[in-house]
Amino acid sequence: MPLPASDEFDYTGPPDPARWNTPGECWPGHDGNGGRCASRTTIEDGKLVQTGLANGDSGWVASTFNQQYGRWEARVRSTPTGPDNGRQYHPLLIIWPESDRWPQDGEYDFLENGAPGEDCAEAFIHYPHGRGPVQQEFVRESDCGAPLTEWHNVAVEWTPEEITGFIDGREWFRFSGGAQGNRRDIQAMPSGHLTIQLDNFFGGDMQPARYEVDWVRIYPLDGSDPAPDPAGEPAAEPTEEPVPDPAEE
Repeated sequence: MPLPASDEFDYTGPPDPARWNTPGECWPGHDGNGGRCASRTTIEDGKLVQTGLANGDSGWVASTFNQQYGRWEARVRSTPTGPDNGRQYHPLLIIWPESDRWPQDGEYDFLENGAPGEDCAEAFIHYPHGRGPVQQEFVRESDCGAPLTEWHNVAVEWTPEEITGFIDGREWFRFSGGAQGNRRDIQAMPSGHLTIQLDNFFGGDMQPARYEVDWVRIYPLDGSDPAPDPAGEPAAEPTEEPVPDPAEE
């Protein structure tokens, strides 16, 4: 069964403070771009909704629940709501380290796209490592199904052995090990929590966007019924390439 930290968003108003931490009005955005503003995340019509404004302000929430290992799953969709000017928000689902130590304790961006509603999902799974260039694995769907403007169930399962990603019930990436030099195995984050972010990589003059989450379900590693809830088109096999594009919390 899902843990109590899960959320079906069957209420209205701000996110449940027992489950979610929200920013003030407003915190600096990703890399100082725009603002992460509490007012840009609301619960309406049974969904969590984050909006990204043309001025660069957008939504961010972080789960209050941390664990080492388990499964996190969210049903999401995203769409641009203004003309394409090449300055798009990044919709993300992240497991961020409880310690806030980055890159030392890693980061698992199990959904990170460079624009809302793209055709194929992308992810960046960061190794825990010391000083130096970002060390991560990048994966993009191939033979994609419905675009990300449609609802998809996106999940990550983290075990002592590996990190595995799922879309609509089908595995699309799996990474394990990789310790060398000043980096640890990719699955070696000490503990982490879910964040939902609509990130700004450019500053102002952004293409407005909307990011919706129908529900979030969190399971312990040994929890009952952690199986995915298939919906939409099946995901395809991953292709991998290194791309230095971190989206730290």
